[in-house]
Amino acid sequence: MKVLLTGHLGYIGTVLSPMLLERGHDLIGLDSHLFERCTFLGDVTELPLVGGDVRDFVAQNDAVERLRGVDAVIHLAGLSNDPLGDYQPELTQQINTDASISLANLAKQAGVKRFVFASSCSNYGASKNDFIKEDGEFNPVTPYGRSKVDVELAVGKLADENFSPTFLRASTAYGVSPRLRFDLVVNNLTAWAHTTGEVHLKSDGMPWRPIVHVEDICRAYMAVLEAERTDVHLEAFNVGQTTENYQIREIAEIVRDVVPGSKLGFANDAGPDIRNYRVDCNYIARKLHHFKPQWTCRRGAEQLLEAYQQAGITLDEFEGEKYKRIAHIKKLMSDNILTSDLRQMARTVAA
Repeated sequence: MKVLLTGHLGYIGTVLSPMLLERGHDLIGLDSHLFERCTFLGDVTELPLVGGDVRDFVAQNDAVERLRGVDAVIHLAGLSNDPLGDYQPELTQQINTDASISLANLAKQAGVKRFVFASSCSNYGASKNDFIKEDGEFNPVTPYGRSKVDVELAVGKLADENFSPTFLRASTAYGVSPRLRFDLVVNNLTAWAHTTGEVHLKSDGMPWRPIVHVEDICRAYMAVLEAERTDVHLEAFNVGQTTENYQIREIAEIVRDVVPGSKLGFANDAGPDIRNYRVDCNYIARKLHHFKPQWTCRRGAEQLLEAYQQAGITLDEFEGEKYKRIAHIKKLMSDNILTSDLRQMARTVAA
């Protein structure tokens, strides 16, 4: 299958692209190279490019022609977390919402059969402690979460007998990737424990959060891509395992047990976090039998600790701008590499 993978050079994309290639898929990529200076460990798979910034690609007169012959789009590209979404909400609207909807429209015009969208359990936002299924109420509390809801609603309306969208609502990701992020709860807490001996909590640790390993997210994309159309057409799936819902404090306790000699600690201003949700992931397990998640929080923390030890990561490095998305963006802007609207002025890759 010929697949356009957008965001193929990001946290998830650098794990997904080699997995898809191993399955025999023909890949092309679209990525703005925002995080090319953020490689942690491992190799980054380069793909033939159809474009860079998704905003610029959808504005091109020949975009439809460049999409012809593509069987499926997996759309990962976008501003990937709440701090980035909050930083300049208008850019979240342009990149995550408007450009995503435009890309889906162009793909449909080009005859692309499937459009798999990287949605998020952030759709559910501030919820009660009950498990939320895919038909649960949307209650996003951030620009990032709202962007995911808006795209689902708009792209869903494009569905017909020739165009089949699917929405993968991933739980909070964690795990090792060539383009590692430290602004994810398991990655972050394990790094704190490894570098300081303290599992450092910045909230009271009480909110619930579903988590899923980055490799298991990728397994979900492969399962959707290779499933029968009738099993995935206009479907939304919570991605993860129902057993992998934790209170943040529980995650911290697992990390403490994994990292020798570490202890729990709280920031001086630690308080409640309004983002609170638990998700039911049984539907994807019932519907997509080829989706077999393999990771748990404990195994993931062990993997991360081993990678941090191998890389010799320090507190200054993991708290610095290289591996935190919002800090990295601000550094690129201060160095006149990025404009204020996140377009690159030059592409001279740092060593």
